[in-house]
Amino acid sequence: MKTEQSIYSESKGWLKKSQAQISDKAQLVFLFGNKNLLKNQIPIDHIKNEYPNATILGCSTSGEIYNTEVFDDNIISTAIYFERTKIKIAKKEISSMENSFQVGESLAKELYTEDLTHIMVLSDGLNINGSELSKGLNLQLKNKVSVTGGLAGDQNQFSETLIVHNNIGQTNLVVAIGFYGENLQVGYGSMGGWDSFGVDREVTRSEGNILYELDGQPALELYKRYLGEHAANLPASALLFPLSLRLKDTETSLVRTILSVNENNGSMVFAGDIPQGEYVRLMRANFDRLIDGANDAAEMSKISLKQSTADLAILISCVGRKLVLKQRVEEELEAIQEVIGQDITTTGFYSYGEICPIKPFEQHCELHNQTMTITLFKEI
Repeated sequence: MKTEQSIYSESKGWLKKSQAQISDKAQLVFLFGNKNLLKNQIPIDHIKNEYPNATILGCSTSGEIYNTEVFDDNIISTAIYFERTKIKIAKKEISSMENSFQVGESLAKELYTEDLTHIMVLSDGLNINGSELSKGLNLQLKNKVSVTGGLAGDQNQFSETLIVHNNIGQTNLVVAIGFYGENLQVGYGSMGGWDSFGVDREVTRSEGNILYELDGQPALELYKRYLGEHAANLPASALLFPLSLRLKDTETSLVRTILSVNENNGSMVFAGDIPQGEYVRLMRANFDRLIDGANDAAEMSKISLKQSTADLAILISCVGRKLVLKQRVEEELEAIQEVIGQDITTTGFYSYGEICPIKPFEQHCELHNQTMTITLFKEI
């Protein structure tokens, strides 16, 4: 595998950051960028001309990752030449959140063959139920193939997210990349670092990813009391105060982030399911634990790659972590680099949700919020 990277800004245009002489060879280019820049045909056309034989895929972000740096108003391009690995792209429009399961199932069905090694998914970040998308993928793949990926971001605006597929960004799309062959090794890991507190609260009324009541009380009203002065900035302020969802009959908890609120009926829409009868707890940030969580995600990804040195790392971290870490956000990227090594091509973005198995070597993916999720690729 060979890679080369470039960075685009409106003031400087495209600047190549690494050179690998793969212009005509690259089969895949990832573009992670500012929403408004991805609506501009000029930078997209440049990449098309630079890599004429490559499929161009990407999404809008809440921050772009290049090595250990985070940008907010750029596009990061990562071109990849696979020497012994084949890829295939599947794309589906999503008309409403209710179609999330069917979209996941359809993508997996289109990509699955016996030599499928891994799938990476990039999804619209707002018009999606990430839990149902993951369930659809899992059902069709029967836990035989690992899946990682994430939901597109829009800083902390929650107004519009875009998916790129060989053209300027579009809304309401989900794309998936299938990687094929025994010469590709993939490692992955996902960890959080948030502290839960207070009492467990029962989900007494919900429908899919819409939460109406906790402990028999209107969910939004209770949540606003918890937020205090931060309630005025919903839904963006909810990124700082997610919920921990405890799964029945397991010791596993998943973090859930709010995408929108409905003042009329007192409900909250989450990026993933909040099943009725389950229990949730309120959460808040712990700076040191967020950095430790990034380190642990890197360790998990190395374990699932069997301690090999990767060629490429794709990092997908939740925008909530970025808002908490602020000017020290790059510390979580530095913690990861210390584990995976300094010579690995690294890209990624800050997201509205992350998709990854919970444990190394598992191939059952889940939607996560507020985590750092790492996918490592190595061609042998």
